[in-house]
Amino acid sequence: MSVPAFPTRDPARMLSEIHCHWGGQSDLWVFGYASLIWRPEFDFAEQRMARVHGWHRALRMWSRINRGTPECPGLVFALLSGGSCHGVVYRVPQHEVAEMLPRLWQREMVTGVYDPKWLHCQTDGGPVRALAFTLSRQSPSYTGELPLPDYAKIFSDACGRFGTTLDYARQTYECLRRHGIEDAALRRLLAHAPVACPLPGDGCTADSAVPSSQTALA
Repeated sequence: MSVPAFPTRDPARMLSEIHCHWGGQSDLWVFGYASLIWRPEFDFAEQRMARVHGWHRALRMWSRINRGTPECPGLVFALLSGGSCHGVVYRVPQHEVAEMLPRLWQREMVTGVYDPKWLHCQTDGGPVRALAFTLSRQSPSYTGELPLPDYAKIFSDACGRFGTTLDYARQTYECLRRHGIEDAALRRLLAHAPVACPLPGDGCTADSAVPSSQTALA
């Protein structure tokens, strides 16, 4: 399975642009659609369930460090154009953003792989404009369409500094379900995973708790 190398981008410049677009005059909203839901790693004052139109969650981004290696790349989720996506938005108070944004960048944008965008999110408390980490289909980290046997092999073999692709995908699926979100596409992929334990809802218990609004997981 050939995976192209990722060209160098400038995360510092991208952070500066986002900081300028935010403007510093209001609280900052961040949209989480995968691991940011079950491991945000930053404090926030409020969270809401949210839906974004025009983008969808997909396990179609190569991971060569966190959930795989250069020799055996794994996968992580990306927000791709098209469709819609249910997730969570977090409100970070204005006075905490200057400290929080660099830490978020260190987590998500070390290589500048994502395209940060401001997306309009619908919530029960009204619409909000939130920062989200999207992926271009032109990125070398975009997998394109993968056959199911490739997913099965990645679930079986890929492991990086934060664990396996399979654990990451299962944690995301389980956390989405606890938030009342059913990701049918992810469920179909996990049905091909080489594991004996059924998915949540079929008798398998989730083994990771959802963090509270003031607790970040290490």
